[in-house]
Amino acid sequence: MMVCEWKNFSTDTETYTLEVFEEVIGDEFESMMFNENESLPAFIWTVNYVVIVKSCSKYISDISFEKIPRNPVCA
Repeated sequence: MMVCEWKNFSTDTETYTLEVFEEVIGDEFESMMFNENESLPAFIWTVNYVVIVKSCSKYISDISFEKIPRNPVCA
């Protein structure tokens, strides 16, 4: 499900508000996508990046973010 308004989400170690996420990523939020029956987003779009939300552990709820440029410049 695509969501164009920020929805807070939490892991065992952090609660991600819009302000916290934008500070961590260093870019402005645009939209996010949740898979069915999941409380964490799968992808988050910002102005300059597509951010993949990856689970880091099987035993605790912890995530990492992988930033991929939306419009890479090829030289």
